[in-house]
Amino acid sequence: MVGVLATYYRAPIQGQRGKRVSNTDLLKELRIERHQREDHSKGPGRWAWIVPAIVLVLLFIGVGSWWLLNHRAVPVHTVAAVTVANDPGAGAVLQATGYVTARRQATVSAQLTGTLTEVLIEEGDRVKKDQILAKLDDSEYKAALDTAVAQGKAAHALVDQFQAQLAQNLRDATRDDTLATQGLVSKQTAEQARTLANSTRAQLVSQQKQAVAADAEVVEAQVNFDYCVVRAPFDGVITTKDAQVGEIISPFSAGGGFTRTGIGTIVDMDSLEVDVDVNEAYIGRVTPKMPAEAVLDAYPDWKIPAHVIAIVPAADRGKATVKVRVAMEQKDSRVVPDMGVRVSFMEAKPAAATQAPKGVLVPAKAIVKRDGSDSVFIVADGKAHRQSVQPAPQDYGDLRLVPASVNAGDNVVVSPPDDLHDGSNVSVQTQ
Repeated sequence: MVGVLATYYRAPIQGQRGKRVSNTDLLKELRIERHQREDHSKGPGRWAWIVPAIVLVLLFIGVGSWWLLNHRAVPVHTVAAVTVANDPGAGAVLQATGYVTARRQATVSAQLTGTLTEVLIEEGDRVKKDQILAKLDDSEYKAALDTAVAQGKAAHALVDQFQAQLAQNLRDATRDDTLATQGLVSKQTAEQARTLANSTRAQLVSQQKQAVAADAEVVEAQVNFDYCVVRAPFDGVITTKDAQVGEIISPFSAGGGFTRTGIGTIVDMDSLEVDVDVNEAYIGRVTPKMPAEAVLDAYPDWKIPAHVIAIVPAADRGKATVKVRVAMEQKDSRVVPDMGVRVSFMEAKPAAATQAPKGVLVPAKAIVKRDGSDSVFIVADGKAHRQSVQPAPQDYGDLRLVPASVNAGDNVVVSPPDDLHDGSNVSVQTQ
């Protein structure tokens, strides 16, 4: 518009050189006629390129939104499909939980008070009966033993002395009796000789008793000396080590907490069994020697044949349960005391394992309706693939049995979002 005005402004000046032009004339010259405005409005304006630019930007925005919507990674949680294991409770009339216990275990201690000089055990060591586990300072007991042995020898020496004296006195008495008969000595002398022999015999008997007492003292001293060596009472495994070299050990809980009362605990692993608490309302279903099956919490796939040993004739008033002792028919080093165990009491000995149903188990939340059919989404290579399924009617708690279409180990999406569809990019989130 400025260019047009300049054109109209310059034209009169150039056409009328040398003439004085008034302001009124100049204003008239600046006026734009209607036909001139119409001619300029027909030409291209600045909106001619703005409109296509706006259309192009909107097109880019739409394409970008469509691409982001179809290519963004949908965050999902997945879980692996698993096969159906054999039902551990098949044929069971009752199930109960309990713990593995040892019928034979002992905290080994010394039978006298002393200072430990050697401890020869560690947790997990297998020991044999009479194997040395620890030693105490035996200097005092060794001295007492030596004294008792010496006193015993002295007592036996006196016995020998009295035996010899008695033999001599008996011979003298016999001789005096013969002489008294012949009148060569008085009867009093013969009687005195017999009295001396009898007195010596009594002294001999007394000394023999003292010798027996001395021998007993030797035995006692020997026993105390032997107590300085602590031995295993039976075959087993060391489960705890409770004392160290230099500590004082005593069979009595004395010393204000500074005296140990045990060296360690030994467990006979062959005596392991299961104690379970059965609700008293169902204890009538359990009978002695009843077959059972034990499953350890630590090894859920390992089924151990078992049978009922006894029903303890006492009830727990607080828990309303009765304790049942169950023997495991297989011994294994994996079974240790205090392990949790589930026991299934069987009607009869389990024969061959029941055939597990075909298919895999998936969470019930993984099955959603898509296009009118039950479907699951399987994640593979960062994408979700929809798979139509027909769940079986069996109830497995929070799991559903899918006989086909899904393989064991497939990662299925739990609770698929509504915007998840076949081919969507997914980002697996950790729960």
